[in-house]
Amino acid sequence: MQRREFLSVLGGAAVAWPLAARAQQPAMPVIGFLNPTSADGFSFQMAAFRQGLQDVGYIDGQNVRIEPSWAEGQYDRLPSLAADFVRRKVNVIAASGADSAFAAKAATTTIPIVFDTASDPVKVGLVTSLARPGGNLTGASRLSVELLPKRLKLVGEVVPNTTVTGLLVNPAARSAAKAVSDVESAARAIGRKIKVLNAGSEREIDVAFEALSEMRADGLLIATNQFFSSRTKKLAALTVRHAIPTVYQSREFAAAGGLMAYGPNDADAYKLLGVYVGRILKGARPADLPVEQLARIELVINLKTAKTLGLKIPPAMVARADEVIE
Repeated sequence: MQRREFLSVLGGAAVAWPLAARAQQPAMPVIGFLNPTSADGFSFQMAAFRQGLQDVGYIDGQNVRIEPSWAEGQYDRLPSLAADFVRRKVNVIAASGADSAFAAKAATTTIPIVFDTASDPVKVGLVTSLARPGGNLTGASRLSVELLPKRLKLVGEVVPNTTVTGLLVNPAARSAAKAVSDVESAARAIGRKIKVLNAGSEREIDVAFEALSEMRADGLLIATNQFFSSRTKKLAALTVRHAIPTVYQSREFAAAGGLMAYGPNDADAYKLLGVYVGRILKGARPADLPVEQLARIELVINLKTAKTLGLKIPPAMVARADEVIE
């Protein structure tokens, strides 16, 4: 072989080797993140999710890719979004909320699903057992829906002579009926009247608050729901504008100017969601990972808002608060 031909062959091989090496590199795993709401207002939850992934060695864009699908408040879109993840053969589906989890469960029995739900996943039928979830699902449970009757008692402590308490629910959410049933049952036991208001859009939230003002409601509970969780700033502002003492489930509501929050820490839940997804990417099976129940419940009180509303928070309540915003 002449020298020129030899160099030509060698040069061609030098080009081919990197191409072959790149072709042999494993594809970056893809996480399908399914959420019934929108990216707006969901930034801190996503940050916590990424932190959980990072804690087990995964960084979005470096060795894993997160592909969110947002239903934009249209819960009936969740099944098609979940089916799209299945068609694209994502490695894991991270299901935010029970409605997302059920949509993912109906779409696949093979792709691992990690959920975060505010309800008891056994009672609602997501898994058969917390310790041994079985199948392709596992995740975290916050039991926030079950805390609504306790939030009703908190409203009574702040406004002892309350007569009408509003309950804001998203009728599209799977947990709406249970929320209404639990609160109405608790209200009957203490002789309080509950007025249920539905809201599943921005406009319906505004209409609900106009109705609360017209009926002179002296307290409000906001049911646990992803739609509301992504709009804590708007809800907090409306409760102050309409002067309605309100209790919600997330700390972010009180931090945004709402009166009070009582419930699990959302950041804890989404961080755990990220950790579980990372463990599955490393080879763990969902059936072998017990559903984690978040035990930490926080009471957060915004005294500045209480002053604006002309309310005196009982000293005993302030003393037992996990956080007081002044």
